[in-house]
Amino acid sequence: METAKILVSDDVSESGLEPLRAAGFAVEKRTGLKPEELRAVIHEYDGLVVRSETKVTAEVLDAGARLRAVGRAGVGVDNIDVAAATARGVIVMNAPDGNTMTTAEHTVALLLALARRVPQANASLRAGKWERKKFVGVELRGKTLGVVGLGRIGRVVASRALACEMKVVAFDPFVAPEQLANTEIEFAPLDEVCERADFLTVHAPLTAETRGIIGAREIGLMKREARVINCARGGLVDERALFDALKEGRIAGAALDVFEQEPPAADHPLVALESVIATPHLGASTVEAQEGVAVTVAEQMRDYFETGALRGAVNAPALGAQELNVLQPYLTLGERLGRFQAQLVDEAVREVRLEYAGELASADAAPVTRAFLAGLLRDMSARVNVVNAFLIAEERGIKVTTSYRHAGAGEMAPPIATRVATSSVVQSVAGAMFGVGEGRITEINGFHVEAVPAGHVLVTRSRDVPGVIGRVGTILGARGVNISRFHLGRRTRGGEAIAVVETDARVDDETLAEILSTGQVFSARRVQLDL
Repeated sequence: METAKILVSDDVSESGLEPLRAAGFAVEKRTGLKPEELRAVIHEYDGLVVRSETKVTAEVLDAGARLRAVGRAGVGVDNIDVAAATARGVIVMNAPDGNTMTTAEHTVALLLALARRVPQANASLRAGKWERKKFVGVELRGKTLGVVGLGRIGRVVASRALACEMKVVAFDPFVAPEQLANTEIEFAPLDEVCERADFLTVHAPLTAETRGIIGAREIGLMKREARVINCARGGLVDERALFDALKEGRIAGAALDVFEQEPPAADHPLVALESVIATPHLGASTVEAQEGVAVTVAEQMRDYFETGALRGAVNAPALGAQELNVLQPYLTLGERLGRFQAQLVDEAVREVRLEYAGELASADAAPVTRAFLAGLLRDMSARVNVVNAFLIAEERGIKVTTSYRHAGAGEMAPPIATRVATSSVVQSVAGAMFGVGEGRITEINGFHVEAVPAGHVLVTRSRDVPGVIGRVGTILGARGVNISRFHLGRRTRGGEAIAVVETDARVDDETLAEILSTGQVFSARRVQLDL
């Protein structure tokens, strides 16, 4: 396998990149590239590691002919066009836990600084003044902290606030209250959180739905003595509305680590207000965090290129090395079944149904479904893989359904049963594992067989009468095609039979025509299953 080539386009910790270098990957660090410069060179690389400075746009992804993975050394991926990456089959990874503690601690630092006006008092003293009465602060004890977004960071901030004897009221529509039933955190609607908060901190991703989540209306609900903190993403708090409220004295203060445009303009009105504490996006800026997120992304990218393990992927189900070890044989079998099905039909596929049984019935088989779709759609789209298989199926109007079957005592069911429907036919193919990780095709359209899904395969349907098998074998032999395995399935004696013939070479058109000319074989299809 050719060594993967990785571009690091932002200032990522050198020691954090060691897992990639130790694995023998070619790692090149080229920071400060302009968008057109990045587009000009990205075709040379299999992987791209960024922080927040590089914008991974659809144009960059289009230019990355070899690009298979983008790693964000941090949590947010708003500088990466994830939808475009998914459409192009590029994995996007991040380090979801790497900045949790450091960002939470910075939030708490700003919370305390706001309460005691530490930066303003420090600036006053450095200016030669002694203004004790001017910088009278407030205690945190007994105050209410409103938390908007109760993910990893929000929960750590809440726990620190509780340690300071604050009350915590939170809004997060994606967290069920019972998840925190044994904590002192109270859930409430957003309006109520804004009304009750003495300090309001925001910890949500920036999306179309969350942009401006704390806007003029929400700020208008807050107390005059309330203060706002944003260490998450610029744009979550409406900066214009916040400025107006602070300027008019409708709220008491704000602390911002992030801005809608970074860096903010030198004359940014919020930064000029004495009631505002501003820091230059320092939430993740600790020695430990910078190295930690780099190591995490480097290890994830290394494992993906070496074993296919998906950890920290934001556009595909996470699949760790241990889980991958269990599912890998089924992923291979699923992909082969998909390719097999694709070569049995002549019309556009309209519907796909997959049923899982055995050990897959108690597992999350979504990765196997993706593998099957990637195999099925491989010849329909050059860009299909496990990342974008569902997306491409949706683009082509293919309905995909899955089900799980828990067989009863004495009942046998194949681990993977697939059905592919076109406008006029329905094809079924099932597979199972034999021995250690050896997948087999066990059923084709109700005919039981036991075929290895690999290499060159000839699938025939014929009458179950004497001489057919011999005649097919004689024709192949005369044409110099060696049979490696032969599998026959039939339902009733003298009825229809299906044969799966594994050959050492491809059966050409003339040989296929001769087999069909025998009169007893009424269908013959070539299937190619090499990866």
